[in-house]
Amino acid sequence: MFGVFETGFEVLTLGQIIMLLIGLLLIGLAIKKEMEPLILLPIGFGVIIANLPLTGLTEEGGLLQLIYNYGLAWNFIPPLIFLGLGALTDFSPLLANPKTILLGAAAQVGIYVAFFGALLLGFSFGEAASIGIIGGADGPTTIYVTSTLSPHILGATAVAAYSYMSLVPIIQPPIMRALTTERERKIVMKSLRPVRKTERIVYPLVATVIIILLVPHSAPLIGMLMFGNLLRESGVVKRLAETAQNELMNILTIFLGIAVGASMSAQVFLTPRTILIFAWGIVAFAASTAGGVLFAKLMNLVCKEKVNPLIGAAGVSAVPMSARVVQKVGQKADPDNYLLMHAMGPNVAGVVGSAIAAGIFLGMIG
Repeated sequence: MFGVFETGFEVLTLGQIIMLLIGLLLIGLAIKKEMEPLILLPIGFGVIIANLPLTGLTEEGGLLQLIYNYGLAWNFIPPLIFLGLGALTDFSPLLANPKTILLGAAAQVGIYVAFFGALLLGFSFGEAASIGIIGGADGPTTIYVTSTLSPHILGATAVAAYSYMSLVPIIQPPIMRALTTERERKIVMKSLRPVRKTERIVYPLVATVIIILLVPHSAPLIGMLMFGNLLRESGVVKRLAETAQNELMNILTIFLGIAVGASMSAQVFLTPRTILIFAWGIVAFAASTAGGVLFAKLMNLVCKEKVNPLIGAAGVSAVPMSARVVQKVGQKADPDNYLLMHAMGPNVAGVVGSAIAAGIFLGMIG
């Protein structure tokens, strides 16, 4: 008549115990080291509750399964995150110096280096694309591509992407210094011109049409990014812009982290390939940093107006952290050199570039 009452302690596996420790580690890094706390803390807690036995949370109809299905399996949350990012993004530095678009594009080279390298290592196309996109240092884009092409490695790619984003101040400076001379790091760039409001309003409209016509599968990310930016720049829907920047972003971030954590079950996450994904992800990120710096040096060979090669490193999508790192490294060479706004140009271009790369991968498989 009555079943035997069973506790989770009786069926807890070694793999689940390891995942509980990993969840605690992510929470510890978020709180103690402040490593991307807004996302790593929810992911860490999601990992813990997803790996507790007998809860039914990750089974069909369970709470975590519902959040994962509606949020990530249907690719609902990442594009809406881009809506918030667009509302937060100021494209003025890019519009004031359009050639920095090229630096943002060049810094995406790590995506393709890692993609082809992963293929050579035996990963499938979808897995290789998901690993490669880590090089863009863009968490939502990584999640968007992985949840579409290789959902079984979502936890590994998401944690890798956000971990490396938080480690930008550690990873990038040695690469930047190794690829530039002190004289190059001291290059002073002239002040950016003021950007008119009309330009700021027209840009998201023109960019939406041109980019989506060129790469149709980038529409969910680019469309939402530019719509959010239009809300910001129009000046007539302040309430909507503020909601996209704050309340909406906060709600989505909570559910995004929980959903990613829910995908990190012991049997899926604890594999040799997970370690390889983390290792290859750092290769992708390092290659993207190097690509931006080296392309800036190439530009100086053909352009009359010199650019400080350090700003090329900001072409990854870690906004505004990469730009701040450029400022810090530049001021070590010359305390009076202010590169922050110049670096923001390639930095915001990198957000667009990684979304385009995602659209290319999705278009190739779909």
